[in-house]
This record gives sequence, C-alpha cells and structure tokens, in this order.
Amino acid sequence: MRVINYGSLNLDYVYQVPHMVREGETLAASGMETFLGGKGLNQSIALARAGVSVCHAGCVGEDGQVLLDYLKQNGVDITWVQRVEGKSGHTIIQVDASAQNSILLFGGANRKQTAEQIRQVLEQGEVGDYLVLQNEINGIDAIMRYGKEKGMKLVLNPSPINEAILNAPLEMADYLLVNEIEGSAITGEPEPEAMVRVFRKRYPDTALLLTLGTAGAIYADEKELVRQEAIRVKAVDTTAAGDTFTGYFIAGLLKNRPMAEIMRRCAAASALAVSRQGAAPSIPKKSEVEEFLLLQDR
Repeated sequence: MRVINYGSLNLDYVYQVPHMVREGETLAASGMETFLGGKGLNQSIALARAGVSVCHAGCVGEDGQVLLDYLKQNGVDITWVQRVEGKSGHTIIQVDASAQNSILLFGGANRKQTAEQIRQVLEQGEVGDYLVLQNEINGIDAIMRYGKEKGMKLVLNPSPINEAILNAPLEMADYLLVNEIEGSAITGEPEPEAMVRVFRKRYPDTALLLTLGTAGAIYADEKELVRQEAIRVKAVDTTAAGDTFTGYFIAGLLKNRPMAEIMRRCAAASALAVSRQGAAPSIPKKSEVEEFLLLQDR
C-alpha cells in the first residue's frame, strides 16, 4: 500500500518577536532562523519518521535543492517532485513570547502544478493507496477527483482555509483533518461539539479528525467518537504540531492500530514537536515517541 503526499515545499523564515506585528508598526525581531517546511514537506517528514514509506509529489523552484536533499535524507521518495522556473514557496513566520505563531505564505513553485504532472503522478496510484493533500498547492480539485477515480483513500487537510477550498468537493475525502479555525470556517459553528455534529451530518461518509491545540483532539466517524487530551509540555514553537499529528495519524491507520491508541501516539508526537524549535526539524522519530509514551506511563 503506497502513500503519495501531493503537497507544498517551503523555505520558512522564522522571526522571534515580542508580539505579532500590528498594522502600521515596525517591530524589531530578537532572532531569525531559516528552516525547511511547508505543510506538504512537514507531513512527508512526519510520515517518514513515523515509519511510513512515502512518495512526495510537488514542485520546487531554482532554489529548491536544499528541500530535495532534506526529503531524501529523511527517506522520502522524491521521484515526483519537479523543478520549475522561479522561486520555491516560502513563509515569513512570527513566533511570539508565548510560542504562538503568525504566518505569511508565498506560494511560488507550489502554485505551478500542471495537468500533465498531476496525471503522471496519480497514474501511479492504485486502489487502496493513500493520497494526502493540503491546500498550499494549486490543482486541488483535479488531484482529488483523479485520486478518487483511481480508488485511492483521500486524506485532506484543508489548510490554509480559503474560499477555494471551501468550494472544493470535500465530500470526496475519506478523512478530513482540520483544526478549530478550519472547522469553524467550514461548519459556521464556534464550538467543537457543534462542529463535529455538522461535519458528521454534512459528510456522513467522511471520517473527521478535529485538532484543538491545548484542548486536545476529537476523532469521529460512523462507528466511534474518540477524545484525546493534549499532553502538557513547555511549548517553544507550535508551527508543525498539526502536521506532526497528521503524519502519525496516517501511520496509525496504515498499521491498523485501535483509534484510541492512534490518537494517543499523535498527541505524544505533537507534544514533542511543540517543545522544539522550527517546523520539520521539530518532528520526532518513532523511537522518540515510543520512549516519551513510556515516560508518560510511569
């Protein structure tokens, strides 16, 4: 069973600030670092570090060799990553004193998927393979439809939330993975319990994973509802917490673990990620998660 992650590849420029920049304000940053990221890259790294064999598809620009090298170093298959003219995608990330973040995203090469590339990539898919998607690339609708035609299981993280993704065929997803902001935007509801009810009514054939930050996470499908509390740690940077949760969630599905066990492992992996600086570099390996869980059981 193959996992194809069709997603973004970014260079992240992270600035440490006392607070988020306000309108009209010039603010001095106390530090600046460059990391490799993008929701697509983060999720591929999380999948690989969780023990999953994953093939990444997408585009990088003329400055993208470092992104390709990093994926390869982490055991991700980059056969279907194409080079295009121009700059790779990048972000400007503000991280404040309480470890919360604010992100400005430039799509760059991530917005240059072509119909031919999409066809070539998804021709490799087979019935039962997993297709993982986020909303930082173009061509989402076409990728979703082609993937479903191939009989693939579609895991969609509709982030960042915008009008285009709200109009996408979300009902095609086998799994929708959203945080509280995305959940509220899709359902119009402010409270998690109400979000779950609306999702289940609107998308009865789609399983929901709703992540709630320090309030934990909820999984719901037609058979079960599982709640998972967050594991408390000292947060340093929350940037890749959701992507880490996603990678370990899919890894658990592939291993046919009970959902309660999957959710606990996801919570542990995310807790380790937020206790570290950066996006992809913060994502823990499977052995680290297992060791951390043993400590939690003592």
